[in-house]
Amino acid sequence: MAARTTVLVGTTKGAVLIQSNDDRSAWTVKGPAPIGKGINHMTADPESGTIWAAGGGAFFGATVMKTTDGGNIWTESKLAEGDFDRMMRAEPEFAAQIGYVDTGPAPFTGQVADLWSIRRVGTRLYAGAKPANLYQSDDDGETWTPVSGLNDHASRDTWSPGGAGLTLHTIIEDPDNSDKLWVGISAAGIFASEDGGKTWERRNNRSNAEAADHSDHGECGHEIGHCVHNMVRASTSGDLIYQQNHHGVFKSKDGGRSWDEVTRGLPSNFGFPVAVHPHDPETLWVVPHVEHGRLPVDLKAAVWISRDGGETWTDQRNGLPQENCCYTVLRQSLATDGHEDFGLYFGTNSGSVFASFDQGESWSEIASHLPTVLCVETLTHKN
Repeated sequence: MAARTTVLVGTTKGAVLIQSNDDRSAWTVKGPAPIGKGINHMTADPESGTIWAAGGGAFFGATVMKTTDGGNIWTESKLAEGDFDRMMRAEPEFAAQIGYVDTGPAPFTGQVADLWSIRRVGTRLYAGAKPANLYQSDDDGETWTPVSGLNDHASRDTWSPGGAGLTLHTIIEDPDNSDKLWVGISAAGIFASEDGGKTWERRNNRSNAEAADHSDHGECGHEIGHCVHNMVRASTSGDLIYQQNHHGVFKSKDGGRSWDEVTRGLPSNFGFPVAVHPHDPETLWVVPHVEHGRLPVDLKAAVWISRDGGETWTDQRNGLPQENCCYTVLRQSLATDGHEDFGLYFGTNSGSVFASFDQGESWSEIASHLPTVLCVETLTHKN
């Protein structure tokens, strides 16, 4: 019997769980929960089924929510308070009427406005924040400590915010070595650690500067540009990493120490997410958009696939809207599941989630009319 899959969807109004039957032929939608709290990113432990959701925002405060029962009950660990907490303390009678529970001062109030990413690495959780800070938890998200080696990096005073602010939005790891980590920060670029987060190296150098098609990749064209949008590691092939940058798609064979541009053949050098085949490190997908407006090229939806590590690209459109399509696929909204015959999923800011079970050759909508989708991740259940 095949394992069930839960698609973890973070939205502007809470976490949505899209749960499959055993062969992924039928889906049910659960949520959003907790209603009203924006969830920027989610992660899960396939062994226990525990799910974590990160977000909150300025009103509710930067928070990590956790469920151990498939989304029926969520508990909260707040890293920073928001306007709502201050309002409730000022009006205790109203707070009591609505059941507000004051859990005491949150440890990083004033330092964090929101959480943009969360990742389980071995037995540790990492959370990336806005402004760009990294935090870690060794007790399943109950308590958090800052990763000072990154937060106090010598280059920090040169970090510039991207369009959404200074955000640490992507965390990836080597599943065979939990000491090896990479993070993406807009717009400071890529940082890597090989000692469990104690020290960090900035890795934005390009290896094919002479072949660059653009002149805006940093000083003298020798950097890729610091506005990395998303990264993914090819888990079956050493330190092969792909990234979608504001300025193109790039590939690194050495853990980010040098990058080759592989944008040629795509209809746009702009996009947000990137995903890689779980068993073939040379197969990857991106979703090109028009930079101004963040719209599909020609208003026709398409996912683009490369089967040769970015040397050539082919569009995949079957089942996707081809007229007047104005949605955006955001940076954390493209993912694969853990099956051998894996599924590929993406979500849109218009509230749809699409799935493909033939590597993108055809697509079907498994959820619609959701709030704005901010992330798509997956949980393949072990039992």
